[in-house]
Amino acid sequence: MNRLTLWVAVALAGNASLTVNATEITVMISGGFSAALDKLAPQYEAATGDTVRIIHGPSMGNSREAIPRRLAEGQAADAVIMVGYALDKLQQAGKIAPESRTELADSRIGMVVHEGAEKPDISTVEALKATLLHARSIAYSDSASGRYVQTKLFSQLGIADSVQQKAKMIEKIPVASVVAKGDFAVGFQQVSELLPVNGAEFVGRIPESVQYVTRFAGAAVAGSAHQADARRLLSYLASPQVQATIRETGLDTLTATAETAR
Repeated sequence: MNRLTLWVAVALAGNASLTVNATEITVMISGGFSAALDKLAPQYEAATGDTVRIIHGPSMGNSREAIPRRLAEGQAADAVIMVGYALDKLQQAGKIAPESRTELADSRIGMVVHEGAEKPDISTVEALKATLLHARSIAYSDSASGRYVQTKLFSQLGIADSVQQKAKMIEKIPVASVVAKGDFAVGFQQVSELLPVNGAEFVGRIPESVQYVTRFAGAAVAGSAHQADARRLLSYLASPQVQATIRETGLDTLTATAETAR
């Protein structure tokens, strides 16, 4: 029995009916933690007998796919995993079960170029500035990280006016996908959303002094018939035994010193 299976077995000990009466747990999730859940859900399913049904959507915005809109329109879910401050708003709106919030991981911004292209230097603030000024075109996401790039990063670097005409927000699809197609020279998004895309090559994270850290957290949905199951899944995702897998997807283990965007 591996460590992951052992953890779940211990967590479920004393209630064998949980594996007999398997549950489908519906999780609405935004992009940053998706790669981690994709890796861990099959292991959880194998250990518990439960099924994890995943529905993707952004943490914010008014699109029909956005998690807040899905919940407002009455779409059923047992758990949500999303940007921390967006989860706060759902909690204030009464959409989240009390005391069910579970902190999961932090996510930092990185950059990609087309596969095979020369990797520019972004190791220092000045190098990042020079790279952006010389880039043919710049893509960034429509999520929290992209809004930071648009409203804060360019200004902090003193290049907002210079890059205005060649920088574009990419809606609904992964930024790395448009870089992979050659539509843009460089792309910025949370690292965990850049790494899974074929055809784009990861350059690195932007310097820590101009970095933006996004907290991802989960919670059980108020009114769900499977709140206990949702809480167990979230507890599993926050457990020490799975942190190495989570880090492999580009996310960061939680630390007390991390500058976290809520």
